[in-house]
Amino acid sequence: MASNKNKGAKPKNSTPKKKQRSHLFDGKKRPTKKDEVFDDVSDDHSEEEQLETADDLLDGDEEVSDFGDASDISDDEDDDDTPLADDFLQGGDDDEERDSGSTSGSGSDSDESDIEEKSRAIDEQRAREEEDAQAEMQMNIKEESDEFRLPTKEELEAEQQRPPDLANLQMRIKDIVRVLANFKELRQEGATRKEYIEQLKMDLGSYYGYNEFLIGVLVDMFPVVELMELIEAFEKPRPTCIRTNTLRTRRRDLADILSKRGVELDQLSKWSKVGLVVYNSHVPIGATPEYLAGFYYIQGASSFLPVMALAPQEKERVVDMAAAPGGKTTYVAALMKNSGLIFANEIREARLRSLTSNLHRMGVTNTIVCNYDGRELPKVLGQNSVDRVLLDAPCSGTGVITKDPSVKTSKSLDDIQKCAHLQKQLILAAIDMVDANSKSGGYIVYSTCSMMVPENEAVIDYALKRRDVKVVPCGLDFGCPGYIRFREHRFHTSLENTRRFYPHVHNMDGFFVAKLKKMSNAKKNPVGFDGSETVEQTQRPKEIHSDEDNVKELEQPVKKQSMKGKKKSLNKNGLPANGKKVESPPALKNKERGQIGTAESLATSKKRKRKFPCKEEISKVREEKRKAMREKKKEAREYKTGK
Repeated sequence: MASNKNKGAKPKNSTPKKKQRSHLFDGKKRPTKKDEVFDDVSDDHSEEEQLETADDLLDGDEEVSDFGDASDISDDEDDDDTPLADDFLQGGDDDEERDSGSTSGSGSDSDESDIEEKSRAIDEQRAREEEDAQAEMQMNIKEESDEFRLPTKEELEAEQQRPPDLANLQMRIKDIVRVLANFKELRQEGATRKEYIEQLKMDLGSYYGYNEFLIGVLVDMFPVVELMELIEAFEKPRPTCIRTNTLRTRRRDLADILSKRGVELDQLSKWSKVGLVVYNSHVPIGATPEYLAGFYYIQGASSFLPVMALAPQEKERVVDMAAAPGGKTTYVAALMKNSGLIFANEIREARLRSLTSNLHRMGVTNTIVCNYDGRELPKVLGQNSVDRVLLDAPCSGTGVITKDPSVKTSKSLDDIQKCAHLQKQLILAAIDMVDANSKSGGYIVYSTCSMMVPENEAVIDYALKRRDVKVVPCGLDFGCPGYIRFREHRFHTSLENTRRFYPHVHNMDGFFVAKLKKMSNAKKNPVGFDGSETVEQTQRPKEIHSDEDNVKELEQPVKKQSMKGKKKSLNKNGLPANGKKVESPPALKNKERGQIGTAESLATSKKRKRKFPCKEEISKVREEKRKAMREKKKEAREYKTGK
């Protein structure tokens, strides 16, 4: 029992010793049994003997561990504590451990140095690869710039027989654009800029689907780099925009309601107080309860601009000459707060239904819808009878190719000229309706969704020459100024106040806006509603003929008229019966218009047209005058030489 107690007490007494030893040799590893054996064995023995003794001792330890008690082992350990501590204090084992540590440390240092060398080698290899790749890229660019050549006629003929290779066309377009951007250094020897431009036109037409006329006009209007940006912008859709109807709600309230319905939107821009742009919508934006209630109108951002330029005031009389489907008309009504009077005219009867339905949906109550040809509106509403006119003229639609890609191939020079002729007639009618003496108005806004110069600047320049108007700023802080000169055309300098909008610059449809101020109700040159040809005919006799010539030329058509017609005309104009005094045709027109108003009968218009001399007669008179002048000069020379 006592032995058992002693054995049981021994571990209790040994614990502080173990703690002390662990405290003394904290940073050092406790030697194993095998290391102790190797320390006790002398150096004279061979390695084999050391191994044998170590194995024997280990076998003995195993037997002890198997059959002995744990207390015996602890006793042995306690007995061995003193010499072990002495050995460590003497430093004999430390030297060996240092040697082993130095060898292991040198091995780790060598490993670290190997890893560093490998990482350096990898970094150097990567750097070399990057340098090689950069050099190869530069070489490829140089080779491409040097090797690019315009295709020959044979190659072009072979391409026409095969289906179009879009990848090849795209690469060639990029190469031509790159060469034209730095033409002096990259051009092919002997090749002119015109040849590159012609090839670019052909490739753009084939790749993007434009006809020869339209792509030629665009190439003439824009630099090559900007042209590519414009054409790429035409291939992408414009953002969806909505306009808040201020007659029904406010923009902030509308945005909150639509965002709750899952519509992702934001304010359009700083220049618009009612516009919102829609990025994404989980519901159809044209079928929400708010849309049906008239809280907003789906409208392109470019359509805001003409109404903002018009800036209608309350209690004014305003005319929208081409109103359908009603986006601009409802905006005008909202700005006027349903006061005053709006005449919404539309020539196509089929579009009147959409116009009236939108007016009712948006809560507009101050608008009269009419169905007339815009050129006849001065006869219907009266001249000098309204304060402002908005003319969003029918055009070729070359600014909205994104919405209607058929414009790429359907438009030609004849279409542009027909549109321009109609637009000139419409703008003269619009100017005639506006009252120059209006206290708050006297303005005309002309806009098109076209990019063609004949439909925009040329029309405004025509109006400046035919009526007493001037171009004033549109009130829009952004936009590109209109052309003053384009190729061989020269326009009035005030056309800088007009504004052009492009898809690649302003991210909206191509648009043109001009604002005119009517200075007086008098006309510079009397013009009929038939167009510019009549204008030229009425002006030529004034410039060329004297009063006596007019009398002689008008005698023959007057004789052909009946005596009854002669008496009526003489009585109306207050002329004597001998017919010595004859007024010029413009004066007759002005007096008759003042008496019978704007409506003219066909018979009287035919008679007046007969009075005008034809072009052949005018040319004959010119030749006679030239001959007379030559004869006078000849006589004067002979007289001088005779003296």
